[in-house]
Amino acid sequence: MSGMVIFPDRCTNRCERHARPRSRLSVTCRVFFGMLLLLLVSSTGCDRAPAPAAESGPKRSSDEARLVRLQPEEVTRSGVTVEPVGRTAFRTNRTFPGVIRPNEHALANITTLVRGRVAEVHAELGQAVTPNQLLAVLHSSELGLAQSAYLKARARRHVAEQSYQRAQFLFKEKVIGQAEAQRREGEMISIRAEAQEAREGLRLLGMDDKEIRTLERTQTIRSHVPIVAPFAGRVIARNLTKGEVVETNRKLFVVADLSTVWVVGNVSEKDISYVQSATTVPNQPVEVHVAAYPDEVFQGTVSYVGDVLDTATRTMQVRLTLANPTGRLKPEMFATIRVLSEPAPDVLVVPEAAVQHDRNRSFVFVQQKTGVFEARTIRLGDKNGTFAEVLEGVREGEPVVREGAFILKSELLKPKD
Repeated sequence: MSGMVIFPDRCTNRCERHARPRSRLSVTCRVFFGMLLLLLVSSTGCDRAPAPAAESGPKRSSDEARLVRLQPEEVTRSGVTVEPVGRTAFRTNRTFPGVIRPNEHALANITTLVRGRVAEVHAELGQAVTPNQLLAVLHSSELGLAQSAYLKARARRHVAEQSYQRAQFLFKEKVIGQAEAQRREGEMISIRAEAQEAREGLRLLGMDDKEIRTLERTQTIRSHVPIVAPFAGRVIARNLTKGEVVETNRKLFVVADLSTVWVVGNVSEKDISYVQSATTVPNQPVEVHVAAYPDEVFQGTVSYVGDVLDTATRTMQVRLTLANPTGRLKPEMFATIRVLSEPAPDVLVVPEAAVQHDRNRSFVFVQQKTGVFEARTIRLGDKNGTFAEVLEGVREGEPVVREGAFILKSELLKPKD
């Protein structure tokens, strides 16, 4: 070792020559010479300066590191296009998933008010129907018994009224006493109540006043129950077959007017304030996109914004109403709701295609001259899918690369020799 001095171990030799065990003196001598050796080594090594590291080569300036240079033919081959930074009316948007539903204000779940057997079926699934069009006919013995009970109650009421009128005459002529007249009056009142109860029973079974008057006039019991369409629309569900017995809780048909439909979407909690502010204007149109027609944009209006969040998904419901005159929008189609904000005037923007990202920074390529492009770091604001708001980094009128920016990024990040 350079700078190291070796001392003979005299104490050790002497102790071995005397053939005695190592004494306390020999140990002290070894410790002394060891400390002296360490001092000599440290004094010779501390003042020595470390050798300088080999330089890797000349460093590039920071301005040069941000530049990408291409030959004119490379620019043409790469498809690089340049567009000046400008100002425009800027609108942001948010998109939410949704599902098309029938308009529940024009939807009818048709059931029967009386238990019966299906005698006829006239409507098919998907069929267009008109108001009061016959859909099916049920045969109900329960309805027949109710009509019979009403006719009997009506006959007893007639007899009781005639008896009461005679009692009034006989009481005036002193033929019967007051007690007998009051008894017949009570019978008449009781039978009238029974007849009224039987009439209300027919109404509960679906007979209207016109049908009841026809029953009173003809005194013909009809046990057939017609099932009719309440309004014009289309049969979107059918749940009966001829010959089966149906109960009152059975849904027989679903008729819907699909000239208008709903789009029901779910808005995440973080976007609730955006939707509320964007829909403050009444009847403001909202865009709806469906996968079945990717090249078309449908316009709807917000008819309902939820007041309570779903505790499981942390979303709020929003509902749109869309015109559907041709019936191309079908219930249960998936849709995307796109809510636009009010336009902000005079906003500095760049095309989103021009913005590149590297780790935690965003930048664009600004053309300095033909074939020379500078990677300029920028700070972005909102985006709308076409343009991005620029808060700082470029000025209005500066030419930025719109197409081919990714190729320039690859050249910028390519390792240099």
